[in-house]
Amino acid sequence: MAPRTASPSPSGFLKWFNEADNIFVVTLSSKISSTYNNAVLAQTMFLEQQGTGFIHVFDSLTASVGETLIGLKIAELIQNNLKKGEIVERVNQYIQEMRTFFLLDSLEHLIKSGRLNRFAGTVATWLSIKPILGASDEGTIDLIEKVRGSKRAFHRFLEVIGEKGEKMEDKVLGIAHCNCLDKALALKEEIQRRYSFKDVIIVEMGATISAYADEGGILVAY
Repeated sequence: MAPRTASPSPSGFLKWFNEADNIFVVTLSSKISSTYNNAVLAQTMFLEQQGTGFIHVFDSLTASVGETLIGLKIAELIQNNLKKGEIVERVNQYIQEMRTFFLLDSLEHLIKSGRLNRFAGTVATWLSIKPILGASDEGTIDLIEKVRGSKRAFHRFLEVIGEKGEKMEDKVLGIAHCNCLDKALALKEEIQRRYSFKDVIIVEMGATISAYADEGGILVAY
């Protein structure tokens, strides 16, 4: 059976908008979900009804732990007493500079959901091809490379992180995993051995991304 997901409705956002006077919202990339558009619609509705308050909706252009890192950046800037406009400016810059990559162990859910051609996906599965995917500057998910075999894909994934990274000593790298903590810990160990990130954190992948990444899926953002 194909996995199914649904975006939060505008009414769902409206309930939360009543909880505070100053609100920052971070959503899944608008290129892969309607969540951002629903949040913006709710923002417009709320401000028209209430006339006061501050709400800013960030299109993360990423997913999963990438959104977590953006939330942590917002919290850091708030603690540093930056004004709301400056927070928006700096977070938008942070989003533009972020890099996101996926390594999938299984293509089953992508095939079932129609996000990957069934024939191509079946052939890739037969050949033990593991795709390395990445978020584009526009927030779409693009194929970076196809690697045959899990071990080779894991090592190539590590290399891609280094090849695409800049100023690592100033950045936190986040790892999200779908029921594969051992793989995430091994990845963290190798990243810390090879690179100089300020910190590396691990989180469990949420339900929405897990529905497509499937068991063994890994996402990194930094």
